[in-house]
Amino acid sequence: MQEPTHVFAQNLRNIREERRLSLDGLAELTGVSKSMLGQVERGESSPTISTIWKIANGLKIPFTSLLEAPQADASLVKRSSQPALVDDGGRYRLYLVFPTETGRRFEIYTIEMDAGCSFAAEAHPVGTQEFLTVFAGEMMLRVSDQEYRVGAGDSLRFRADRPHCYKNPGQVLALVNLVIQYQE
Repeated sequence: MQEPTHVFAQNLRNIREERRLSLDGLAELTGVSKSMLGQVERGESSPTISTIWKIANGLKIPFTSLLEAPQADASLVKRSSQPALVDDGGRYRLYLVFPTETGRRFEIYTIEMDAGCSFAAEAHPVGTQEFLTVFAGEMMLRVSDQEYRVGAGDSLRFRADRPHCYKNPGQVLALVNLVIQYQE
């Protein structure tokens, strides 16, 4: 894990270069001296919270965008590193693969449902949609008064801002990929 000062310095330099700003230009926008900005970018000085706010406000960006470590070009998620969230006596297993992050309004899950298991989900926030694909087995999905049978290889998109229920009506394990997209 990178040190917060190093992450801040790298993010500030990247943002400044993307916007084609000189240190003088950045100083003018933020009210932070050119020498302080240079020291911060080189990792020679740790900025105060007040300084970070001045920079964020001057650049008109969220405070946290200066503090979050940049994402790697690739991210491998090993199944063995994912804890299962369970329901229905352990017959319904939900694995969070990719959580929401700043700038990304969706989550990706893997679901395993043993034969005969079911899971009732509460309504998500208004405008939320789910996109699911069944890779093995089958699933019945009830949304309000509508019921959908989704077989292996089939996909379904639905509004998830109302109660919905997943059920495995088959005799074999249902393996499902689920993407939940949240509205802005």
